[in-house]
Amino acid sequence: MLPLLYLHGLSTGDFVPALEQFLGSAAGLSPATVSRLTAQWQADHDVFQRRDLSGCDYVYVWADGVHLKVRLEEAKASVLVLLGVRADGRKELIALDSGYRESGESWANLLRDCARRGMRAPVLAVGDGALGFWKALREVFPETREQRCWVHKTANVLDALPKSAQPAAKTALAEIWGAEDKEHAQDAVKAFAKVYGAKFPKAVQKITSDEPELLAFYDYPAEHWVHLRTTNPIESTFSTVRLRTKVTRGAGSRTAALAMTFKLIESAQDRWRAVNAPHLVALVRAGARFERGELVEREQLTAA
Repeated sequence: MLPLLYLHGLSTGDFVPALEQFLGSAAGLSPATVSRLTAQWQADHDVFQRRDLSGCDYVYVWADGVHLKVRLEEAKASVLVLLGVRADGRKELIALDSGYRESGESWANLLRDCARRGMRAPVLAVGDGALGFWKALREVFPETREQRCWVHKTANVLDALPKSAQPAAKTALAEIWGAEDKEHAQDAVKAFAKVYGAKFPKAVQKITSDEPELLAFYDYPAEHWVHLRTTNPIESTFSTVRLRTKVTRGAGSRTAALAMTFKLIESAQDRWRAVNAPHLVALVRAGARFERGELVEREQLTAA
């Protein structure tokens, strides 16, 4: 049986015309209706996955592997998602496919396909350190810099500490990612290591071993830091998707589940806000330097 979308709390104006029948009633849909709609969504997703990317310049990208309530035929399979920021500051879904979150090959297949269709190497990629994405990124787009997600990292560090130490440690970690600039963040890393290193070396190592990748976002415009230090754009998008899905008996087909997920994201995409200071994204692509979050003017570079 196919997975069904849960219909509560939505209005017809929120979604593309293809979903209007879907949103007309909170009662279940007939198998014939589900089959017809999912066939159309699968065709739309297929077109999306084959589109030319040579005219799309994604300067920043977020990557994550997301588990849904809908089963994708194999229990450990997830939805691999790539979101990007175009040079004009707009956020956009780049690719969405099923795979294994920790598998470098799953991610490599997705990235190779994007490159084959003309995708240019992003300037910075953001994701969880446990993803197989990083191995794939270094193969397909080796020039792209890496930024580890602070939400995932904070959770990993706190898991390595006793509960009694977690509140203070969480505050100390916030001093790192919330610092006024990279120099102060580096000082906060040293302070964290000094306080927790003797008793909890494994927790500290989770920060110090990834320090360059955790602090990379400080080399970009300060207005973009809030966007670049976590994978929140993907997490917030999929929190909505999870609310809209309901498991039925039996595993849903991979293509049907992906198509439904794609349609939900596609319909939400029009309401995504551009990044702060969108005019600065093009400067990042052009290779402009930023120190303490501010643009280094050419005159300053010449004087230096």
